[in-house]
Amino acid sequence: MMNSPTRFLSRRMIYLIGFLACASLISFALYLQHKLGEDPCALCIFQRVAVIALGVVFLIAGLHNPQALGNRVYALFALIVTLIGGGIAARHVWLQHLPKDQVPECGPGLSYLVETQPWLQVFKNVLQGSGECAEVGWTFLRLSIPEWTLICFVLFAIVAIFQLRNRRA
Repeated sequence: MMNSPTRFLSRRMIYLIGFLACASLISFALYLQHKLGEDPCALCIFQRVAVIALGVVFLIAGLHNPQALGNRVYALFALIVTLIGGGIAARHVWLQHLPKDQVPECGPGLSYLVETQPWLQVFKNVLQGSGECAEVGWTFLRLSIPEWTLICFVLFAIVAIFQLRNRRA
């Protein structure tokens, strides 16, 4: 019988590795923004918030080192955040793959929306997307930032599901 590759990792270590992965993603996003001039659109900012929220869940779970029930609660929170973040990233990827004639027009910036509209309207407007969200800037292996972010959220969801089923202390 084949042994699990995670047989040496406790639940705590898996959560702390998840936190480090989230911190690395945010660090790289800040590098792209401040060193390479890749300004984030509103959907990018929402994805960053989801990665930060997930990192906070992972960090608290890692520091708390919960037993079985607590582990399931943290893993469920992590799964919910990954599904929300993954949905935002998927929407962003969809916008980037629209034909040029179907791309929405550029709208006002996120700071303007936050200052002038109620929060629910801000979320609705951001999730509808705008022309700036359809632009593809930095790529790696022919995949855009939202595509890589979506892949990361899928991997984080797998980790959360694994943690939901993880009986190891």
